[in-house]
This record gives sequence, C-alpha cells and structure tokens, in this order.
Amino acid sequence: MEERVLLSASHLCKKFRLDRKNSIYAVRDVSLDIYRGETLALVGESGCGKSTLARLLLRIIKADEGSVLFEGRDITGLSEKALLPYRKEMQMVFQDPASSLDPRMRIRDIIAEPLETWRIYDDRRKIDDRITELLEMVELNEDCLDRYPHQFSGGQKQRIGIARAIAAEPKLIVCDESVSALDVCVQAQILNLLKRLKDRLKLTCLFISHDLSVVSFIADRVCVMKNGAICEMDAAEKIYASPEHEYTKYLLSSIPKLIF
Repeated sequence: MEERVLLSASHLCKKFRLDRKNSIYAVRDVSLDIYRGETLALVGESGCGKSTLARLLLRIIKADEGSVLFEGRDITGLSEKALLPYRKEMQMVFQDPASSLDPRMRIRDIIAEPLETWRIYDDRRKIDDRITELLEMVELNEDCLDRYPHQFSGGQKQRIGIARAIAAEPKLIVCDESVSALDVCVQAQILNLLKRLKDRLKLTCLFISHDLSVVSFIADRVCVMKNGAICEMDAAEKIYASPEHEYTKYLLSSIPKLIF
C-alpha cells in the first residue's frame, strides 16, 4: 500500500495569531494519504482550512506540528534549497486565472517559464515544440502565443494556467477552487479538460472545492473538512450515496436541485 501513496500527511496543525494573546487553528490534526493516479477532492465551506491545508502539503507554508511525506521522503523540515527538486513535482492551478498570470508576460513566456526554470531542455527549438504540444493539450491555438493575459477570457486564462502547471511534467497537481471563478458552462469545459489530462498524463490530483456538485464529476475519493479538521473521507460513490457525518449530509443537501 505504501508504494501507492504519493503524498502522506500526518497530524498536521497550523494556527495563525489573531493578536498578542489569541490564536486560531486553520488546520487541526489532519492526516491523509493521496494515492498515485487518483483525484482526491477536498471539500468544505469557505474558511474551513482547505487552501491552508493545500499550502501545508506543498510546503508553501510551514506546519506548526505534523509531517508531510512525498514519495516516502519527509519534506517537512527541508530547507528551500533542498525543497527545489520537489517543487518541480508539485504544481498548482489557482482560483483566479487573471491574478495567477503575469500581465506583463506573453503567453509564450508564461508557459516557457517552468521549462526554463527547471532546465528541462537545452535547446530553444525543443522548448518551442513543448509549448506547442502544451497548447494542443489544453485546446488553445498557436496564435495566442504572442498575446498577453488580458486579451483572453477567464476560461482561456485558466487553460493557460493549466498548461503552465503541467509543463514540467509534475506528479501532483493541486487545483485550488480552479473553476469557482468561471461561468457554469466554462466550468464543465475545464473539468472535462482536467479529467482528460489526468488520464493522458497519469497525474495525481488534489481538487479543492466548496461545491459538491462539481466534485462528483471528477473525484475518486472525497475528503470533507470542517473548522480545520477532517470529518469524513471515503470513496466518492460512498460519500454521495450514504454520507455518515451530519456536516457531509448538510453539504449534500445544499446542492441546488431543479424542480419542474
């Protein structure tokens, strides 16, 4: 079973200081495993600690307690220099596609940045070929390469963000509310794209959302968070068919239903 685990968290805690005397726990004693090739959905209301947990798992911020293992190696206490090889393997697709793209950079340079940072290729022609391949993967045309982010729609910007995230062939992709800022019809397109890329590239995905109706389409397992802690985690089919925790039942009952 251990060889199936890509990333493992054990008893993670993170608190933030409110003032000199008071602190609040954003993540409280969280333990979970993410298996190779799966999509684990992390769901809960806004403010429950989902994004903080994701940043702890990626070592963007440090945990106060607990540990994170990536492919069996404890990365919790590693220095920034020692973390560099792991940064390449763990990439993120952000909630707001507009703010996640540098408005001063052309699309060509945005997608090329991780290839150049990690020195994936030593030939400019190979970089250009890879950029063209990535555009094809996210279903964009080559004529967008010399344009800037403000010239694209929200859905197109998110496709560019996804292309950048998969450019260096990471093993883990974290999608932090990556469709919540998009129109419903565009959400469906991006979800379908993520699902196709996961199968094509054999990706492992942590998909963060507050919307259980979105999660049902893409998740293999669902992890439900409340007040910084995990209250239920199981296969997606089990969660939707027979949830056990009252909070999970509440979230499911809040999904809009069409009445004719």
